[in-house]
Amino acid sequence: MSTPPVQRGDDVPERFPGFRVLDQARHWDEETRAVVLARVGRPSDIRFFDVVEQAAATALFDEILGQEGDDRVPVTAMVDARLAEKQTDGWHYDTMPTDQESWHRTLAALDDDARGAHGCTFADCDHERRRALLEAVHTGDGDWHGLHRGQAWSLWTRYACTAFYSHPRAWDEIGFDGPAYPRGYKNLGIGRREPFEVEDAHPAQLPITTTGDGS
Repeated sequence: MSTPPVQRGDDVPERFPGFRVLDQARHWDEETRAVVLARVGRPSDIRFFDVVEQAAATALFDEILGQEGDDRVPVTAMVDARLAEKQTDGWHYDTMPTDQESWHRTLAALDDDARGAHGCTFADCDHERRRALLEAVHTGDGDWHGLHRGQAWSLWTRYACTAFYSHPRAWDEIGFDGPAYPRGYKNLGIGRREPFEVEDAHPAQLPITTTGDGS
């Protein structure tokens, strides 16, 4: 199973101390600033997932991304908005249903597995049971509930990572400066930083995350 990104917490030191990408918002043009700041406002209402699916999706994203606590990136709401507005990647595996149908089917399948193994929904499982259920999907043999395992895993991780790493809170985690336009960069080269950039205080903690290509 993929190694989740390191999240801040009481026992995890900041990799980029004092860095906050939104401090750079004054350097962005009006349109760019509006797009980015909209991502940190109130999450949009859930329109695509039903209540049970929303709970399963949130639990799934928490496990894939290693999120916990109250300061989560609202990945479920961000993915839900994409699906409700049919903003997919513009393709899907020819052996899989559409992304919208695949999300309905895979979340229902997760709940079926959880009920069969533990007598409760996936969202109601504890952390270790969730991880075990996901590991079984990721590394098991043959189809999973009539779906290609690798392609289901690809669906989950593609949507999860796209949402998570488009959010300024995640940019703070990885030291990303945000949009370069119109300010641009002047100190190009390995190891050279702009005045507003912060050196990684804990480079050895950078995890290697794999999502798989579903092939």
